[in-house]
Amino acid sequence: MSGMSDSDWSVVVRLVAAVGVGGLIGWNRQLNNKPAGLGTHMLVSLASALLVSIPEQLSPTPAIDGLSRVIQGVATGIGFIGAGEILRKDSPQTYEQSTIKGLTSAAAIWATAALGMLYGCGLWITAVTGSVLVMGILLFTKPLERSLSIAPKPKS
Repeated sequence: MSGMSDSDWSVVVRLVAAVGVGGLIGWNRQLNNKPAGLGTHMLVSLASALLVSIPEQLSPTPAIDGLSRVIQGVATGIGFIGAGEILRKDSPQTYEQSTIKGLTSAAAIWATAALGMLYGCGLWITAVTGSVLVMGILLFTKPLERSLSIAPKPKS
């Protein structure tokens, strides 16, 4: 049995990095009591990384159009998971009193898929920069909204 090549190790490192960033984002969502938490985000990021790594593993010089189709498919498909995260609760009185929940979580799932694809392709600078920005947004947006008094008021 032969050992793993440098190319094989590169794929392993990229997959582990994708799971790591998915875990960070999922951990944030879990701490905020969101339904899509740690496991969901880790799996979304890993699946995205796995899918974009397939063309490279099938051919040492993968066709860019094949990779482009995979990216398009992931971006479209992840929308269905995100849509399942968004809930609308109508008030029995009026439509104006209905609330929509889950938009940030759906966006986090979409961002997690994009980051997984970046890590899967080995685009390290963009992947790490995107990871820092996503975590910054998730950690600091709510406190900033509250301090600027633009956050939605809790229902009484």
